[in-house]
Amino acid sequence: MAPASVLTRPLTVVMAITCGLLVANLYYAQAAIGPISAELGIGPGAEGLVVTLIQFGYAGGLLFIATLGDLVENRRVVLITAAIAVIGLVGVAFAANAAMFLVASFVVGVVSVGAQVVLPLATHLAPVELRGRVIGDVMGGLLAGIMLSRPYANFVTGLLGWRWVFGIAAVLIAALWVVLWFALPSRKPETAMHYGRLLASTFGFLGRSRILQRRALYQALGFGAFNFFWTCAPLMLHRSFAFNQFQIALFALAGAGGALAAPISGRLGDRGLARPLTGVAFALMAAMFLVTDWAVAVQALVPLVAAAVLIDAATQANQVAGQRIIFGIEPEARGRINSAYIFVNFLGGAIGSLLAPFVYHLAGWTGVALVGAAVAVFVLLVFATERFDARHRAQLAASA
Repeated sequence: MAPASVLTRPLTVVMAITCGLLVANLYYAQAAIGPISAELGIGPGAEGLVVTLIQFGYAGGLLFIATLGDLVENRRVVLITAAIAVIGLVGVAFAANAAMFLVASFVVGVVSVGAQVVLPLATHLAPVELRGRVIGDVMGGLLAGIMLSRPYANFVTGLLGWRWVFGIAAVLIAALWVVLWFALPSRKPETAMHYGRLLASTFGFLGRSRILQRRALYQALGFGAFNFFWTCAPLMLHRSFAFNQFQIALFALAGAGGALAAPISGRLGDRGLARPLTGVAFALMAAMFLVTDWAVAVQALVPLVAAAVLIDAATQANQVAGQRIIFGIEPEARGRINSAYIFVNFLGGAIGSLLAPFVYHLAGWTGVALVGAAVAVFVLLVFATERFDARHRAQLAASA
């Protein structure tokens, strides 16, 4: 195992950029869903597949590839997945039909999980007293990638077309691969476990850890609501505000400010405030979804932007708080624990993306806002039962 001193500030920045560029792959299609669907002949009833198939691929990669972070030398896993991501992105950029686009998207989703090998690696290299800060910094890069992917995709689609979005992304990750080759340290996990047992143990953690169960549920629902908002936002902005691709990109760029919550949340987690941060995050999310309904109804753009930023911030704050907690469960199994956590998270996100267009076409933005607020309130109700869950409290005390 590499020593903690290996984690320098420049390396932390490289890891944050790596996570951001890899995870951004999952959201380009969300911003360009209209032009992609139109060119490839994907109808309104199936346009959700443009967004969700890559996320289902990511969920599968979390189970079958990211778990290798507890078995295989981490640097090798990251370099191989990044190389395949470049090939997959080229395939998406040159897709001749919907089937080719969807297959290549699925491949990109599977291998973009290299980001979820980098994050546990960073926590292994970090001193325990700075773990929350490191998680927050690396997650800040990851979340900035998520939020900046939409304005980037909108700008490039408007200027050059949607295919260039994926082509440029392939070039960026190819350049990143060179940096990683020289910068990323090696870490060989200390385990004699074979791959089949490794996969089984991933589900085992999810089955027996009440902490992981709760944290995965909270974030899956929160991320589902987050994707609900951002899948429908471009459609709503075009219909209700007559926005073009560039204006939608500016809206998404403003929303990227929510990623700033990640580093702050990590530092609060180091001070023992991860749990109360969860309650604040979901209360804020519920309120902001209702604000968006009012803002769209009265054509109030500034409150709509502010609400979007705060919805993003709430989602990111809860994710960082959750990871600060779950990484204390069993240090040598962080890869598997994180894989289980993010797997459930992305299932929730993919379901949110898949259902969002149907709700929007059936009930308009009011339906989207009410569903998002209801999900956040439901999480708050489940969260409130933690005080009565003796098993959860006992496991939390043991992992602290």
